[in-house]
Amino acid sequence: MSPPVTILGIDPALTCTGYGLLRADGNRYEAIDFGAISPPPQAPIAERLLRIHEALSDVIRDSRPDEVAVEDFIVGHVRAAVAVGEARAAALLAAAEAGLSTALYKPSEVKQFVTSYGRGGKDQVAMMVQALLNLSQPPEPADAADALAVALCHALKRAAISQQQSAISMPR
Repeated sequence: MSPPVTILGIDPALTCTGYGLLRADGNRYEAIDFGAISPPPQAPIAERLLRIHEALSDVIRDSRPDEVAVEDFIVGHVRAAVAVGEARAAALLAAAEAGLSTALYKPSEVKQFVTSYGRGGKDQVAMMVQALLNLSQPPEPADAADALAVALCHALKRAAISQQQSAISMPR
């Protein structure tokens, strides 16, 4: 059995970047911390990115995660994709500065792992995060619930890969 791992999930956006810290121990998952970073909307983009980067760097320094999982952006409205890409870059930079490995997950992949349906809505994702982490209520804000879902997706994918490797290495 592998040792417990602490995973920081990040749902990047310029307006509100969610983060969720999760401890995975075998098939048990525990939410350690979650929240959101909301820079002032009237601030210049460079200042918002700096605030996101600094806040995530603080979370990483204080919580010392083993791995970081970041939601990748989807292709859609070009302006929105660029903004999410910029926030994602701030998150990746904070992780890289701390020497942490990162994994990127598409929103549909996160939903598939957490809800067993790749097109689940935000409410469904939040309810499954609540159930899987045995929380008394869905995490708020929604960006924090999404970040915990990203961390859960990473933990569940790690567990699936570990099981596959164990099955392959078992003597016959």
